[in-house]
Amino acid sequence: MKKLEEKLGYSFGNPALLENALTHSSYANENRAKGETSNERLEFLGDSVLGMVVADYLFRSHPDMPEGELTRTRAALVCEDSLVEVAAQLELGSYLKLGRGEDAGGGRRRPSIQADAVEAVIAAVYLDGGIGSARKLITRFILTDNRREQGGTRDYKTALQELVQRESGQVLSYRLTGESGPDHAKVFAVEVELNGAPVGAGEGRSKKEAEQMAAKAAIQKLNR
Repeated sequence: MKKLEEKLGYSFGNPALLENALTHSSYANENRAKGETSNERLEFLGDSVLGMVVADYLFRSHPDMPEGELTRTRAALVCEDSLVEVAAQLELGSYLKLGRGEDAGGGRRRPSIQADAVEAVIAAVYLDGGIGSARKLITRFILTDNRREQGGTRDYKTALQELVQRESGQVLSYRLTGESGPDHAKVFAVEVELNGAPVGAGEGRSKKEAEQMAAKAAIQKLNR
C-alpha cells in the first residue's frame, strides 16, 4: 500500500480506510466471517465530496459560466470515463480486493469497479485527512489542465444535438466502426450519422470519448 500512497501523494494515518476503499463487495461477501466490509459506503461519500469540490472549483474559477454549462462541465469531470483514467494513472486495478469469481471475470479492468474505487479512495482521504487533503487529491488528478480541457470538450454530443434540432425530424446515431490496441490501451473508432448519412468520425480511449470526437467533427462539417 505504500506504493499506492506515494502515487496518491498522501500518507494515511489510518491505513484501514484505504484497505476498505479497495474492497469490492464480491470480496466482502466471500469474507464476511473475517469482518470484511465493502467500499460501497465510502463510494457514496466520495461521490458527494468529489462533486462538491469540483462544483466549488468551477463556481469560483468561472464567474461568468452559466448554470447549465457549469452542470455539464462538472458532469464531464466526474463521469465514469474521467474516473477510469484516474484509476489507470494510479494502477488502481492491481490493488483491488475482489472475490474469486469477479477477479477471474476481469473485474480489475471493469470500468464501473475502477470508477467506484476512485470515489471510495477520495472518501478515505477525506475521512483520514479532512476536506483539504481530499481537495488536494482531486485537484491533482481531476482538476488538471488537460482534464479541465477535456471536461469542456466532452459536451460536443449535446452541442451537436442542439444544432441538428433546429430542424424537426432530425435523427442522430453513433456507430462503433473499429477497435485497436491492447486491452489496457484500446483505441475506439466511432462514426456519427445524421438521418442515416455519415457526418463525422472520431477516435478515443473509450467509446464515449470517440463519440465526442465524432460529434466534434460533425459540428465542424455542418457549420462549414
